[in-house]
This record gives sequence, structure tokens and C-alpha cells, in this order.
Amino acid sequence: MTEYARKYISSGFAGALVLAAMQLAAATASAGDYDVGSIHITQPWARATPKGASSGAGYLTVTNNGTAADRLNCAGSDAAAQCQIHTMTMDNGVMKMRPVEGGLEIKPGETLTLRPGSDHMMFVNLKHPFEAGATVEATLQFEKAGTVKVELPVVAIGAAAPGVTTGGGTMGGAMMQGGNMMQGGGMMSTKH
Repeated sequence: MTEYARKYISSGFAGALVLAAMQLAAATASAGDYDVGSIHITQPWARATPKGASSGAGYLTVTNNGTAADRLNCAGSDAAAQCQIHTMTMDNGVMKMRPVEGGLEIKPGETLTLRPGSDHMMFVNLKHPFEAGATVEATLQFEKAGTVKVELPVVAIGAAAPGVTTGGGTMGGAMMQGGNMMQGGGMMSTKH
């Protein structure tokens, strides 16, 4: 076999491998996508909770492809008595978490990402712990677009968020204790 033939065959094989990998990545990326009205939802996920935890968190990305603003609320979940949208703020070095009354606004053409250490879904009074490898179902309510059920794959407590190579943001090992969120020696108030 000539040197040219070897290069041609190996570059064709490498190209085929790259193409196959790209197709697999695209299939994986779109597997958790949801659409309702002009709203597009991607990358839903949640972290596993420690045994005995009373709450857990979920994350996702929402894009408003419409021409009018919409509002996101969590209407319910199979895993908890309540599902709420929470926002987080810092006040004198203490991170405070509160439910968002009326939901989070998503302006036309904008994308909202619910992520650790920021706005997120809070599952209150868990019916069972979130276990890595399982899924959590949540019903999202949009003021204009309507409702949609989404499945959030559960990753390990310290695992990185989808698309993040390490760390995965903050609150990876957070635990609820007496109305406060404990994180690596720090404290976050969850009193309303």
C-alpha cells in the first residue's frame, strides 16, 4: 500500500469517527429538549440528595423564541410535595434563597439558565431522595405558552453540571439543616 493510500484511508476513518461522534453528541444534546409554545427548554438536570434531605434542586435552560415576555413557574413534581422557582441573593455575606412570586420573567429572544448558586427549581418536602442515575419529573407552567412535563436526569452529589468539565458550580454538596443551607462551612438562609 502506498503512503498516499494509507493517509487517505486513515483520514477517511478519522473523518468517519468525527462524524459519528458529532451525530452522537447531537442526539444526546437534544434528548432532553422540550418545546411548549414559543418556549424551548434544554439541559434539565438535578443533583442527588443525601439520605434524609427534605429538599432538592433542579436546573435547566429556557429560551423564549416568541415576541412577548413569558413567566416560568414550577407547577408540580412526582418527587416532592411542592415545586417552586427560587432566586438567590447575597446579604451581608449570607446567601438568601426565596421563592419567586409570580415566576421568573423570560423576555422575548432571551435565555434564562437555572443553575447552582443562582435561580433554580426547589423541590420541597421530598417524597424520596434524588438518586444518581434516576430521573425527576417536573411540570413547568408558563403564563402564555402553557404547561410541559420535563424529566431531569439526576447526577451524583458532587458531579459537574452538563457541559461543565469540573466542579459544576456551587452548592454541589449542600445540605439543608434547620432552615439554612450548609455548604462547605458556609451558610445560606432559606427562611421566607
